[in-house]
Amino acid sequence: MIDLHFHSTFSDGKFTPAELADKIDKIGLKAASLTDHDTTAGVKRFSDALVDKDVEAIPGVELSVSPPDEASNMHIHMLGYYIDIENRALQDALEEVRDGRTSRNLKIIKRLNNLGFDITYDEVSAFAGEDVVGRLHFAYALMARKIVGQKQRAFDNYLGKGKPAYVERFRLKAEDSIRLIREAGGIPVLAHPITLGLGYNKLYDFISSLKDIGLLGMEVYYSEHKAKHIRDYLRIVDKLDLVATGGSDFHGEGNDILHLGVGFGNLNVPNDVVDNLKRVRSITN
Repeated sequence: MIDLHFHSTFSDGKFTPAELADKIDKIGLKAASLTDHDTTAGVKRFSDALVDKDVEAIPGVELSVSPPDEASNMHIHMLGYYIDIENRALQDALEEVRDGRTSRNLKIIKRLNNLGFDITYDEVSAFAGEDVVGRLHFAYALMARKIVGQKQRAFDNYLGKGKPAYVERFRLKAEDSIRLIREAGGIPVLAHPITLGLGYNKLYDFISSLKDIGLLGMEVYYSEHKAKHIRDYLRIVDKLDLVATGGSDFHGEGNDILHLGVGFGNLNVPNDVVDNLKRVRSITN
């Protein structure tokens, strides 16, 4: 059993890299990849915590990618596996993305204040971990103030795209995210295609266009992917000769339903996914 997609306190997860490593060792995963949003700050801590365990720690990251059409509501994320976390170009790009997030966050604060909510940035960042502050932490702050009763309500009323406190932020272009991952010795993989909201034919065309600019894989096995999605996605990766990967996207933020390794209980990422990643890596790097 493996899990190649989850988050720590260095982005929007509940548990530290060391805590995640302990959980992974206890449930018996054979390979795992910490894929925090736009940062690799927790990767070494995660791998160090597994150095004496029977678990292969794969260096990973999840990059925020801008949609091809600025008016699109597509949320595109690009996973990178076996990356060199010391690669200077990659780290410079991640810093630029994080700086863009900070600038966006300050604008969200201003918009919330203009709506009559006297929330401060320090108040929001208190809900974050060691590094990245995101909209999720704004949602927690709104809940703490009892402005909303549920996390989703914060997005529906204020933080979601098109809502009064929403502010767009800097994201990498798809071709840049793919190039950076590959230049860092990694394998670029499109994350959770279900979130793109595309039917089979449009998704196939979109994935094909990404392959033309260097995409090497797609996340087929995912907590929210039903059996039909998995069948369709396997057809796509087979036709386009891409590697299929998978992971739970575990965050642990008060959610006792989605778990590491098994997602909602029926996630089963084949062990040969790691072998396939290594095969692709040996061919392309």
